[in-house]
Amino acid sequence: MTARIMRFLHCADIHLDSPLRGLERYEGAPVEQVRGATRRAFENMVQCALREKVDFVVIAGDLYDGDWPDFNTGLFFAKGMAQLGESGIAVYAVRGNHDAASKLTRSLPLPKNVHLFPDKAPKTLTDDNLGLAVHGQSFATAAVFDDLAADYPRAVAGYFNLGALHTSLTGRPGHDNYAPTTELILKSKGYDYWALGHVHAREIVSRDPWVVYPGNLQGRHIREQGAKGCELVTVEDGSITTESVALDVLRWSEIAMDVSGMPDLDALLDRAAVDVRTELSKADGRIVGVRLRLQGAGAVHREVSARPEVIAEQFRAVALDASGGNAWVEKVDLRVRPPFEIDRFAAGDDPVALLVREIKELAQDQGTLTSFANDALRELKQKLPADLSQDEELRLDAPDVLRELLREAEGELLARLAGQKGAQ
Repeated sequence: MTARIMRFLHCADIHLDSPLRGLERYEGAPVEQVRGATRRAFENMVQCALREKVDFVVIAGDLYDGDWPDFNTGLFFAKGMAQLGESGIAVYAVRGNHDAASKLTRSLPLPKNVHLFPDKAPKTLTDDNLGLAVHGQSFATAAVFDDLAADYPRAVAGYFNLGALHTSLTGRPGHDNYAPTTELILKSKGYDYWALGHVHAREIVSRDPWVVYPGNLQGRHIREQGAKGCELVTVEDGSITTESVALDVLRWSEIAMDVSGMPDLDALLDRAAVDVRTELSKADGRIVGVRLRLQGAGAVHREVSARPEVIAEQFRAVALDASGGNAWVEKVDLRVRPPFEIDRFAAGDDPVALLVREIKELAQDQGTLTSFANDALRELKQKLPADLSQDEELRLDAPDVLRELLREAEGELLARLAGQKGAQ
């Protein structure tokens, strides 16, 4: 490894112009900020690279979110890259599953400082001035199931070796198992740093060698919570240090509120105002999209469950007031229960007891739940447009989505057993 001081940004999963979901349908929501969030996060990355005077930037896949509706997306990306080129900052990029060669029907010449790795085989690019060797291979198609890393070349002696790879490694929850590989294979190449992409949560997989997921630049929905950004990496005298840099402009957060002991709805609304202000203070001036999850058993269940739509709007109004218009409630997730347990209904041989037991069995057996859901939801799935059927929030075959639907069905059952009208 070279002893020269070197700095670079490692980012991935930019998903430029990908729509953010969950806020725009509500009155007063920050529609324009939501629409432009991925662009603003990308601009923040460019400015960070310039401010920190890095030597290069590596992008580990999913620059885009599929084919562009027009050339503006590509032009916007090229403009940002040109800004880096004017300061002598090189960019090394691989394509991932969302921007694979097969998914992009449009193309634009990229600035000369951008090095896009081919998709036929791995390639090594060197910078003798930096003592840098970058190895990478792009996705040719949207679904790559081969171990791309296995064919990456061995490290170049005397250079700082970096591998750029879009991969799920041995698998990560919520992500398709593309370009699977193992830490053992990565380590066998002798590289100093593996710049990974595809997983949207930051993760330092290994420090010897460094194997890092930076997460995506901007959370796109409630399942992508917390700070989002890139890694600022410094290499000095054979030592590597990394720092996560937040680049997001809108942050997603979930607030769990226990209704146990709450005397009435007013007390619950007051508590929500306090919790929203707390979340806003953690966001360092960013807009916050909040999901309120009301849980637990208590007397307030009757009032909340009787008018779920009205209650949701009341919480949205409280959040707007408490935050000065900088926090929006994406959803009010009602998991409240009446002050009794469903187990009480499971005993006996009556239809209610049989139904309660069936729900419990489905919740405990993912295979049975999936099979049952495929039959029950087949017609609905067929009617969903193709783009929505692949939406992470609407994938009716996803285990977490199925469990959520089952939980809502259980809540509805509880409300009806308690003599209520229905729960959200």
